[in-house]
This record gives sequence, structure tokens and C-alpha cells, in this order.
Amino acid sequence: MIHTIENDYLRVSVDDHGAELCSIFDKVHNREVIWQADPAYWKRHAPVLFPNVGRHFEDHYRINGVEYPSSQHGFARDSEFTCVDMTADSITHRLKSSDATRENYPYDFELKIKHVLEKNQVSVCWEVISLNDETMYFTIGGHPAFNVPAGGIGSQEQYHLTFDGRDSLSYLLIDISSGTAVADKAYTLELENGSCLIDAHMFDKDALIFDDQIEKAGIAFPDGTPYVELICHGFPSFGIWSVPGSPFVCLEPWMGRCDDFGFKGELPEKKYINTLDKDEIFTASYEIKIY
Repeated sequence: MIHTIENDYLRVSVDDHGAELCSIFDKVHNREVIWQADPAYWKRHAPVLFPNVGRHFEDHYRINGVEYPSSQHGFARDSEFTCVDMTADSITHRLKSSDATRENYPYDFELKIKHVLEKNQVSVCWEVISLNDETMYFTIGGHPAFNVPAGGIGSQEQYHLTFDGRDSLSYLLIDISSGTAVADKAYTLELENGSCLIDAHMFDKDALIFDDQIEKAGIAFPDGTPYVELICHGFPSFGIWSVPGSPFVCLEPWMGRCDDFGFKGELPEKKYINTLDKDEIFTASYEIKIY
């Protein structure tokens, strides 16, 4: 079931399946902002990545010597959530651990996803509750895809990625065969006045991974005016991705990310891992601002 809230600026819809943000319709400019999941390119809109962002090396991980299988981006995006609260400006979903989730993730948890609408902005709020006696480990991330070009304005290669006040950024690429980060070779994204054009070949090698640099990133129209901005204070990692030749771009705020290539340590040793002790609550949120 899809739930919808709206105000004078935006109409926002969220699906029970994956608690996935499936539409931000800009009422002011009469255009859809979120990618509408054309399976010819990519069948999702804005999946929630949990309990892992990206892939583990060789698609499994270890806890206390026990090996567990894992799939890319975890199971939340393909799970049925329950809508537990809805107000005029918010929609809250919940996912609880089950026998199915325990097959490849040995922890008991509650995951709440809340979407809040305020003027021309949507906040995506995560709450993870541990129901375990031992420490729980996880990563969680956002993966919203935005229509680029927007509303028939220009071509994708005329749009800009924007990063406030930066002259350049350092990024990693992904080893395609394993889906993990090649951490020993960094590349430089050169910026002019904090922005760069979206190059047609930018995503030929999958996502660009930025560690410890980005708390705000956006997409601007060909004339330089802002289109959409994503604010994610306190997030250690950030991904930018698209399928080459497709009319969307993803801005992805991550609390943790894929393994580094060759990582064979235990899950508690993983870079950027999040931890929760019994009855602890993890919270994080990011904002999508539409111009």
C-alpha cells in the first residue's frame, strides 16, 4: 500500500514495501522529482539499505567465527513494513526481525523509517532499536534516485553536481567483480565553484564513494540554478551513482558502506560499522530539499 501526504509545495508518497519513498511531486513546478523505477534501467526509487550498505567481500561476513551469507544492500528494501503512524505531515513505518531475517542476520531489532514533510523539504529519519543481550552491528543507508534531466529541461550532461565550498573531492571506485571498494587507489573529482558537470562516463565503473567529506550535495540545472539538495550531517560516507545512459542520478547518504576489497575480518572490525548494545537506540536522518 502507498501512503501520501502533501502541502502547498510537495506531494510525497511512501510504499509499505521497503518503506520506500516512491514519489516527490513538485507542485510548484508541476514535475516529478523521484525516479519512477523504469525496470529497463533500474527498478527502484529510493531503497533503504539495511542491515548492510553495499556488499560484503565474497558476499558473507563473520561474527564470533560464524559465517553468515549476505546480499547487496541487505533485506529491508525487499521487506514489507507496517505503517504504524500517519499524520498530516509524516508517515512512519516499522520492520521487526523475524525468522526470515535471522537466516542471514542473527540479531533481533526494530527498524523505524519516518518521512516528514515540511514546506519544500522531506526528512528521512531512521531509528534502529537493539533487542539483543549482545552488541548488534549494522550499517544503514539511503539510495534516493532523482530524475535527471528534470521535467524535460536540457540533457543530463548539462546538469551539475554541487558541493558547497569545495575545490575538489577524493573518491574511491568499486571493484566490479566483488562489489567492494578499492581502498588503496583514490581519485580526484575536480570542482569549479563547488560544482562539476555530470559526465556521460562518470558511472562507467559503478558508484563513486566519498569517505569523510560530504555533508551536503546537490544537483543543479544547466543554468546553474539548484534543483535538489541532500543534507546529511554526521554521515561518514556518501555515494553517487547511476546506470550509464539512464535518466536519473542517485545521491546516497550512508552510515557505513561496502567492505574494502579483500576484507576478511570480523564484522566488528569493519570500517564505519555501527554498534548498539541492549535496548540502545540508533537515530540518524537526512533531508531532501526541492528548489
